[in-house]
Amino acid sequence: MSIAYLNGAFLPLDQVRISPLDRGFLFADGIYEVAAVIDSGLIDSASHLARLQRSADALGIRLPLSLTEIEAVQKQLVARNALHEGLVYLQLTRGADATRDFLPSPDTAPTLFLFVQDKPFLNVPAVTTGIAVATMPDLRWKRRDIKSTGLLAQAMAKQAARDAGAQEAWLVEDGFVTEGASSTAFIVTDEGIITRPYSQAVLAGCTGDALTALAAESGLAVIRRPFTVAEALSAKEAFITSASTLCQSVVTIDGQTIGSGTPGPVAMRLRALYIAFARATAV
Repeated sequence: MSIAYLNGAFLPLDQVRISPLDRGFLFADGIYEVAAVIDSGLIDSASHLARLQRSADALGIRLPLSLTEIEAVQKQLVARNALHEGLVYLQLTRGADATRDFLPSPDTAPTLFLFVQDKPFLNVPAVTTGIAVATMPDLRWKRRDIKSTGLLAQAMAKQAARDAGAQEAWLVEDGFVTEGASSTAFIVTDEGIITRPYSQAVLAGCTGDALTALAAESGLAVIRRPFTVAEALSAKEAFITSASTLCQSVVTIDGQTIGSGTPGPVAMRLRALYIAFARATAV
């Protein structure tokens, strides 16, 4: 049984107990982060922790530990679980009140919960085959820049994508792709690498940020603008980024082949650059 962390204590995951009155359970009043682990090192840790702080500030949830202390907890979990490749999941909620009420008590103590997942993503079949994407309406709330635990719309989109034979959903609003259900969406055209600019309509992706910086350093043009489904269908390449996939090629969208129908050279180059960067900067 893996070791988890809850409010100051390390304990077996099956012994973790969180109150049924926790506002994360009752109201999805919480946020989360997922950090990749490669060779037992945390990837993009500073970026993930900075986003955690931004999300917490946006909701007015107090962090019970400093960012340095949270990173130390994550590293302890990696060590205690002998995690070589996988993910560290962190969830912060406003905490548990004595009764259910939309307005929390001013003295409510936040709940901080972390656990690890052993998950390979460096050498998986999708790297060489690419993945299929299905598009569907974006039904989420308007503050998508906050990494909220309220993921019902994303879960529904993932299920619909699976039913359509796809591995990811691209969410569409007013004809434009916002992002993936759990990833950042990119296309490659004659202009360069195109991805949506950050706003309250999308989540700022930590992996995507690092990858676009690497692309720019390598002389690849990165254009931040919205793109339509039609543009994506006619693109040379498409790909997604996330902590759990790194950089992964999209070879079909809604059943239509993208480019050659195989992982493209730009996405594969960026994936290699990102993995080298991740290993060099892991903590």
